[in-house]
Amino acid sequence: MGKGKLAKFADMETYENVFQYPYSVVEHVPFEMQGHWREQYFHNPNPIVLELGCGKGEYTVELAKLYPDINFIGVDIKGARMWTGATQALHEGLKNVAFLRTNIEIIERFFAEDEVQEIWLTFSDPQMKNPRKRLTSTFFMARYRHFLIDGGIIHLKTDSNFLFTYTTYMVERNSLPLLFRTEDLYHLGNPRQDLGDPRRDLGSPSEISPELLSIQTYYESMWIARGLNIKYMKWQLPREGALTEPDVEIELDDYRSYHRSKRSSLDKAK
Repeated sequence: MGKGKLAKFADMETYENVFQYPYSVVEHVPFEMQGHWREQYFHNPNPIVLELGCGKGEYTVELAKLYPDINFIGVDIKGARMWTGATQALHEGLKNVAFLRTNIEIIERFFAEDEVQEIWLTFSDPQMKNPRKRLTSTFFMARYRHFLIDGGIIHLKTDSNFLFTYTTYMVERNSLPLLFRTEDLYHLGNPRQDLGDPRRDLGSPSEISPELLSIQTYYESMWIARGLNIKYMKWQLPREGALTEPDVEIELDDYRSYHRSKRSSLDKAK
């Protein structure tokens, strides 16, 4: 039998790699490490990469193992899930991993300007009914600008046709530099293409390694088993320029999550 939620929460209160600010009411409570993650926690000058909506944290941990010279922070509100990755990172002695338990809607309170180099969005909720809750919306792009370096990279990895199509329109509508896009990540014609490596210059071509392709989240493995294509794209986010939501209707996904049908009777949404 797995460890219960209360026991996991008790564990995380003692974990040195977990920082918990789970309520939006902390609006006026300063986060003292904002702007000082490298000096106060990681104790190195290496780049910082966030995984927003990290779930169990397995992608954060595996990226940290592949790139020991990069600092990775997994962010999610679900503490019981996060416990898995945080526990693994501690047991394996990974010093370039941290976890932040908070609402992503207030993410800019925890990082200072230019403190983050890249963001990963792995299998985010498509939020088909509410554009402002989509982690690839212009609402969140504006938030990311507060702490992402100018021209920093955002990666999206998803099974959702809706979210992938919406994000494509968002990137096009705002003329954001698109670096790579594929609708079938694991069946690329050329498996060594420009998917990025945070150790290199952000704008330069680089190759994806078989090791990076081998990282699969808990949900990703379920999607693949179900026969769904995994979609991936990455783009740069310049700091300047107005951001506008795309005004286009997109066909809804015919499922909500694994083996569960959608609730809404609508066929399309913006």
